[in-house]
Amino acid sequence: MKEIKITDQTGRLDKVLPGLLPEYSRSQLQKLIAAENIKVNGQVTKPKYKVEAGDVVTFDEPEIQTLEVEPENIPLDIYYEDEDVIVVNKPQGMVVHPAPGHPDHTLVNALLYHSPLSTINGTYRPGIVHRIDKDTSGLLMVAKNDQAHRSLAHQLKEKTNIREYIALVHGRIKPDKGTINAPIGRSKKDRKKQAIIAEGRPAVTHFEVLKRYQHYTLVKCILETGRTHQIRVHMKYIDHPLAGDPLYGPRKTLPGAGQFLHAQKLGFKHPRTGELLTFEAPLPTNFQQTLEFLDKTDKLQ
Repeated sequence: MKEIKITDQTGRLDKVLPGLLPEYSRSQLQKLIAAENIKVNGQVTKPKYKVEAGDVVTFDEPEIQTLEVEPENIPLDIYYEDEDVIVVNKPQGMVVHPAPGHPDHTLVNALLYHSPLSTINGTYRPGIVHRIDKDTSGLLMVAKNDQAHRSLAHQLKEKTNIREYIALVHGRIKPDKGTINAPIGRSKKDRKKQAIIAEGRPAVTHFEVLKRYQHYTLVKCILETGRTHQIRVHMKYIDHPLAGDPLYGPRKTLPGAGQFLHAQKLGFKHPRTGELLTFEAPLPTNFQQTLEFLDKTDKLQ
């Protein structure tokens, strides 16, 4: 059992806890509160309970579940690996971890065959510190042990790592650079979608134009936060949805296997040595071929 005394971290319990227990996600902490694993002054409380200086939060760590996901011998495009972390280039079309509708053939299945992984995220997401969508390609950092996982998760929370994406969007963006600061939460109209809503979580995306075509723009997007579908939702919000996006884009779009979005650059401090590591992955073949097609058919005059 962990015991944490509140000093200056006052406010709603569910808002304070992520800072006290950074190795757990907000959704995990909410589930732990509901399961009565977390108490304040020995009492079961609700997420909205307001903690004050002097309160004592006790936390019964849940037992780590035995991994049930089957390892699969699926080739991996590994950019870096040591005893603590793996950096892998995920292909478009591969789901990161098992979920309803995708029980196998995921990145996690492949990683489990290759190496032991951290246990913090339980049965279905071992090793997974951050995710990218099924139809987004590019670089991911994976933790091989719990110490590394906590360090990498803390860097994400503190926004000290590097995450840069390349995106092809509809329309011609006028400014060369910009920042989109708009909160994101689950859509009230369509539960499959995320949307810009006032009560959503803070979300910030910086963008820089790399190339303009007649009807499209190639941009670099730098994530300051990492909300679900963040780039896809933010670019739609400024009326430049991603090309090929089946969920947020227009019906008439470029052919492909989903949105043209690639996690090109990833950087973080090594959890053991503190050394800054950076990696870059080239655009996948279909993305590059589409740009070559636009160079011939949609080039600015």
